[in-house]
Amino acid sequence: MINIGDVLILEPYSDKVEKYKCKLTEKEGSKLYIDYPINLDTGRTVFLIDGTQLKGTFVAGDGSVYLFECEVLSKVKAKIPMIILSYPGFEGLIKIQRRQFVRIETAVDVAVQSNHDEFPPFVTITDDISAGGAAIICKKQTPLKSNMVINSWFVLPKQNGETYYLKLKSKVVRVAEMNESQSIVSVQFIDMTPNDRQLLLRFCFDRQLALKKKGLEI
Repeated sequence: MINIGDVLILEPYSDKVEKYKCKLTEKEGSKLYIDYPINLDTGRTVFLIDGTQLKGTFVAGDGSVYLFECEVLSKVKAKIPMIILSYPGFEGLIKIQRRQFVRIETAVDVAVQSNHDEFPPFVTITDDISAGGAAIICKKQTPLKSNMVINSWFVLPKQNGETYYLKLKSKVVRVAEMNESQSIVSVQFIDMTPNDRQLLLRFCFDRQLALKKKGLEI
């Protein structure tokens, strides 16, 4: 799936959004050996600390893009200095869509409140969610309208038992009929902090990996 010479893009889980480019030089079981990565913004070499948690992506031979989580294990000096990353194997790979953010079909609780007292607060669930927006299931007579800016509180349960509560400002993109009694309201998250974005990315990865293990991944 991943081969010697493949280019990896690494992203740290931090408040600052950064991307590092490196090349796979060796592979040994659950370990990947990479050359020292380059920061794509600055062009400078990045010196990663042991224990650093990262998100890695690579393009397979068939053109598919895969995502995985990894950790810096150690450094080694051979013909060239290398960094050793953990590698989850095929079971830990997530095939991602070629768009900015992958939407995960999952129902999480969400509370919706108007910014200008245009409607009473209400609680519902999502139809899907991504790091860029969500589709919220509402009653057909929903008070939400296109271009309306709302506050939304999402309850994000993780597989390890932890639960995150995330407050986000959202803009209603469109309202579409779902069935005779419900509508789907698509919202775009606005004014997000890098930390909120990373939290949602990790939640989506966590949920998609769980679906893959259950054999439900599309």
